[in-house]
Amino acid sequence: MRAVTKPLDEQARSIFDDLGYTVSSRGSELLAERKWRVVHVTTAEGDGEPPESGEYRCFVASHEDVDAVERRLERADPDYEWAVIGVDEDGNYEVTARPPAR
Repeated sequence: MRAVTKPLDEQARSIFDDLGYTVSSRGSELLAERKWRVVHVTTAEGDGEPPESGEYRCFVASHEDVDAVERRLERADPDYEWAVIGVDEDGNYEVTARPPAR
């Protein structure tokens, strides 16, 4: 059983706030904006398929779910740049996957 102290969407908001992004809600995802870059931030809970569009996307998942999220993204092979952030039960995080350069 997981002992995450905050929901993933709150942790995602906090991570991008700390990185200097302006974060706003947009439906079920967050938009993190800084200078010219807009990153669509999605919590990766469950087995849902990744979104089909976007230029920059970041998926935030519990640390133990990162491998599954990465496999789903690799199978889907989306046309956007993506990253996966794994968050542990203490709220620490690590960028654990990035797409290979095309």
